Amino acid sequence: MSLDNSRKVRVGEQIRRELSHLISRELKDPRVGMVTISDVEVSGDFAHAKVFYTVLGEDSASESTQKGLERAAGFMRRQLGKELTIRRTPELHFVYDSTQEEAARLDELIVKARSRDSIEEDGSDQKTGNDSE
Repeated sequence: MSLDNSRKVRVGEQIRRELSHLISRELKDPRVGMVTISDVEVSGDFAHAKVFYTVLGEDSASESTQKGLERAAGFMRRQLGKELTIRRTPELHFVYDSTQEEAARLDELIVKARSRDSIEEDGSDQKTGNDSE
């Protein structure tokens, strides 16, 4: 990992911590509820930061949360500017992170496939008269 890349990672982690604090304690927008900042990717010139977030609740909550976060981006950027020790505070771009939902969906598919396989396996054992005992 290059020195420049490790700095981007450190700054991204600091932004993640500060945004988590801002959202939970200082943001007053009712559209922004239970938000978790999962990751922050900072561009090479530190001008932009892609902020990945998840929302506890329904799918409709993610849409209103996105609007609330975009609306509060200027406030959060100003607050970040006071806390960060870099020359330029990055512009914030919020991206909904559906990784956890996809993982849960895949887990559910695996469980269904395994149960279907075990049912088919039990059925074939009974047809052939095989006894596993």
